[in-house]
Amino acid sequence: MSVKTRDWLKFGTLVALAFALGLAFASAFRLPTRGEAAVRSVLQDTSRPVPQAKAAVDLGEAFASVAEHVKPAVVYIKSERRERVSNRRLPPGFEDFFQVPRRPQIEQGSGSGFIVSQDGYILTNNHVVQGADRVTVRLYDNREFEAKTVGTDPSTDVAVIKIQATGLPTVRMGDADSTRIGNWVLAIGNPLGENFTFTVTAGIISAKGRLLAGLNQSRYAIQDFIQTDAAINPGNSGGPLVNVRGEVIGINSAIASETGFYAGYGFAIPINLARTVMTQLIATGHVERAVIGVSIHAITPEDAENAKLSEIRGVVVDQFSPPDDSPAKRAGIQEGDVIIAVDGEQIGSVAQLQQKVGFKKPGETVQVTVVREGGVKKTLPVKLAAAPTSEPEEVSSNDDAASSRDSAPMESKLGISVEPLSQETVRDPDLRQVMRSGGGLIVSQVSPDGPAFQRLSDASTNYPDIILKVNGKATTSRAELRQVMAAVKRGDIVTLTVLVSTPDGWQQRIVRLRAS
Repeated sequence: MSVKTRDWLKFGTLVALAFALGLAFASAFRLPTRGEAAVRSVLQDTSRPVPQAKAAVDLGEAFASVAEHVKPAVVYIKSERRERVSNRRLPPGFEDFFQVPRRPQIEQGSGSGFIVSQDGYILTNNHVVQGADRVTVRLYDNREFEAKTVGTDPSTDVAVIKIQATGLPTVRMGDADSTRIGNWVLAIGNPLGENFTFTVTAGIISAKGRLLAGLNQSRYAIQDFIQTDAAINPGNSGGPLVNVRGEVIGINSAIASETGFYAGYGFAIPINLARTVMTQLIATGHVERAVIGVSIHAITPEDAENAKLSEIRGVVVDQFSPPDDSPAKRAGIQEGDVIIAVDGEQIGSVAQLQQKVGFKKPGETVQVTVVREGGVKKTLPVKLAAAPTSEPEEVSSNDDAASSRDSAPMESKLGISVEPLSQETVRDPDLRQVMRSGGGLIVSQVSPDGPAFQRLSDASTNYPDIILKVNGKATTSRAELRQVMAAVKRGDIVTLTVLVSTPDGWQQRIVRLRAS
């Protein structure tokens, strides 16, 4: 073998040995191939933890801290109502057909509440304990106490109960007025009975100053609900709505739902309102309210234009209550006036006026600023009266009093047909009084294309509105209505004085429409 050939063999051997050593080295350190590196790179990108903003972490910790702090002051309330056994005896021979209950029937309910004092005062909803013969309170530490009802206020759905205990954990009260739409809140309570006690849900404040149709039909009810999308269900009633600082800003009270269960929105009573009621209930066992003696409704764009207001803010006076002895009427306020301020503070809603006046003392004098047609502005001193302690008896309306007639002509500028109110068709005592005062016009039909659509009720609702005046002039016949409307031009604001059927009987309202 030549020297040259031997050198090539040595060189090849060295190359092979180096390659083998390289493979061994790579294997020992598990270096990836190009394909493996690509796969591992994708896996690394998709499996790494998602970066979390410090604010999100802090908010989660805040929720946990608030729940831990507030839950010990939340209580589970059980109420029992006993149906009384009738003492009436059945006529002879009917005993075999009817079973007479020998024992009282017990109706049970449950709700929530929260402790406001170390010696056992608890704030909850009126509807949780109303009419209860026995109220039992279970604390977060599972101790149970029988509670007594200190006082209830159906008009605000607030109640105070008390247990005999000391050294109890309490909540901190916040300021509902300073909360803003979009703020985070927690709802704490006992939804859906005993299996879900002390549940915490989170959401935001969705709206403020809400009115709930069909809830609390009392004439003196104050509705100023906080709306939230934190989940609230039956059983949450009376529990606290809490901000991220752990302060109670409301009492969970109602839900908007077609099924009776959570469907997106719940409603809470502002704690500022509840605290005012609670103070009176603890002091006297009842709430004394002041009134200025008016029925009112929220302002409309037509009301604002009629009064030449630059902003659509305020409430409109419909009628005086009582008609002959109203403090507002004595002070010079007129039907149709727009109330824009009380004691210099702006009034933007019905609830604001109710609260501003309602919790003052009867006998106090307030300065009420009104604006009337044409922009005439007046500030009048009104001496407040005490609200009646009982509601007037409900008067049933007469379904036959306003049957629609095809022959009734349509008042095109308002989009309505009317029929005269006659003695023959009136059986309701209140409407007979209207007849003695001159009568009115029943709204028999409302055109869906006219300005009165969804503003006036016609005979199809079985509770048609009754027009008493148009632009301040009595209209007891179609001829009088035509005469008044003859001076009205397209686009003008027409002021109607209307009787409306309500759960409290017939009540007067001011309705303003833009003539078409």
